[in-house]
Amino acid sequence: MDEQTKCVYAIVYGRVQGVFFRETTRQQANLLGLSGWVRNTAHGTVETEFQGEKEKVAGLLEWLAQGPSLSDVTRVESREKNPVARESEFIITG
Repeated sequence: MDEQTKCVYAIVYGRVQGVFFRETTRQQANLLGLSGWVRNTAHGTVETEFQGEKEKVAGLLEWLAQGPSLSDVTRVESREKNPVARESEFIITG
């Protein structure tokens, strides 16, 4: 990992389940070359953790604030984390 790699954990609130949010997040992360994961929570939110180049991480954070067309994002809470070594793909979990 180098100083250009950034890792972010985020929780997305609003109407974000049942609207292809996880799949479109995975697609967007793959387009940006990011690795990590996304999943639904029991609280009706979506949580995700992703890492890669700082600019591309910022791009996915911006995208999360809008989400796919059927979603209605009300807010995104995020925090930086230490990057995960040897992570190479973006997956949907849970």
